[in-house]
Amino acid sequence: MTKIICLFNHKGGVSKTTTAFNLGWMMAAMGKKVILADFDPQCNLTGMVMGFKGLDDLAAIYDGAPPNNVKDGLAPAFESQPRAITAVACEQVKGNDNLLLIPGHIRLAEYETTLGIAQELSGSLLALRNLPGSIRYLLNQTGAKYNADYVLVDMSPSLGPVNQNLIATCDYFLVPLHPDYFSAMALDSLAATLPRWRAWAETAFNIDVLAKADYPFPEPKAQFIGAVIQKYRPRNGGASKAFQHWIDQLVAGLKDSLVPALEAAKMVDAKDFKARTGFDPWQPLLEMQDFNSLIAYSQEHQTPVFALTETQIQQGGAVWATAKKNMDGFAGLLEECAERVFKLTA
Repeated sequence: MTKIICLFNHKGGVSKTTTAFNLGWMMAAMGKKVILADFDPQCNLTGMVMGFKGLDDLAAIYDGAPPNNVKDGLAPAFESQPRAITAVACEQVKGNDNLLLIPGHIRLAEYETTLGIAQELSGSLLALRNLPGSIRYLLNQTGAKYNADYVLVDMSPSLGPVNQNLIATCDYFLVPLHPDYFSAMALDSLAATLPRWRAWAETAFNIDVLAKADYPFPEPKAQFIGAVIQKYRPRNGGASKAFQHWIDQLVAGLKDSLVPALEAAKMVDAKDFKARTGFDPWQPLLEMQDFNSLIAYSQEHQTPVFALTETQIQQGGAVWATAKKNMDGFAGLLEECAERVFKLTA
């Protein structure tokens, strides 16, 4: 069965999209069938994968039948259309036969309000009973169609109803972080929010109306599988002193705040985590320096940073040698991260 992994942090600018693209590509290169799902209405992942520069480019793909994006895939439930939700027709990612994309849609944001009302679990629930289970149903159907091992979900930086639903119904989630003050603050916020979402999901799962809906609400089982820290500046093979200070603060926040809260909410088993990986859940699953100029080439060529070629970078000599050394380092780190994900989701 396809496993759903969400990349979530309500703080923006923490490399959720680039992590989803590069990690997803690596997992696919290592033999897994992977679907990238763009649930951020900003559609940055869709643009990165397909080389789109703006809304006009996106508009050209929104006329597919069957549906070929997240918003149209969910439309039968959210717009009361006389048809059932079916699998999305995914886009094949250029250069990787094992990697697919469910494109995003800017108008997915229009579903937030209706889903929020449905998730209040109030007297209006009967009319909206099909909404809370619809997102997971769509991902299940799409995963089954393509025999996918994983769906990696890129989420928006918010605490809105769609994100609540994705975390409540996924199998696993990663928390991308940036070594700065605001990411440290975000950990306390996540420690308060994620357990509330888990409690809500357990209530929703036990409501008879949702259990008998066309798209039944699934049993909550989301598990934290680690944090990813990216975009620090290196020095002497590691993070510079200023960035290392914030990395240490993030690890402390994970250890003292987030992980204990998630353990209490049954969203991580620290002993099982360590048995599978050899380290504790508050230790980052991946630490990676800033991609710098490589990210621009990656976006231009729809290629992960570790797979860029000398021709794509258009540099030779010492510049290429330095870039290649960095790329090989990124490849090794991402491969190690992918192996850890496989262990934690086995």
